[in-house]
Amino acid sequence: MNIPKVVSDLVKAQNDFDSAAYAACFSETAVVFDEGKTHNGRKEIEEWIADANERYKATMSPLSFDAAESLLKAEVSGNFPGSPLVLSYQLLIRDGQIYSLKIV
Repeated sequence: MNIPKVVSDLVKAQNDFDSAAYAACFSETAVVFDEGKTHNGRKEIEEWIADANERYKATMSPLSFDAAESLLKAEVSGNFPGSPLVLSYQLLIRDGQIYSLKIV
C-alpha cells in the first residue's frame, strides 16, 4: 500500500500514543473534525489527541489509501464501544503536512 510519509508518521505516532509526534504531522493552522467537535491549530490538536489517547488507547491498522481522494481507511481498536471499527480519515495534505483531517 502506497501511503504518503506524513500519513505513515501519523499512524506510527497514534500507535505509539505520542501526541507531540501526532500533532507535528499537522500544519500550525490545521483543523481536525472528530466526534462532532472541531480542533483548530497544532496545540489544540495535540491536546485533543492526548485526551483521546488517554480515554480510548486506540491503535490504527491501515487498510487502504486512496491517493486521488486522500482517504485513509483504517481498523481502529481500543477502549471504546464497538471496537474494533473501520474509520475513514479524510485528509488534505500539502507540502508534507496535514492541513485538514475529518474522521468519520
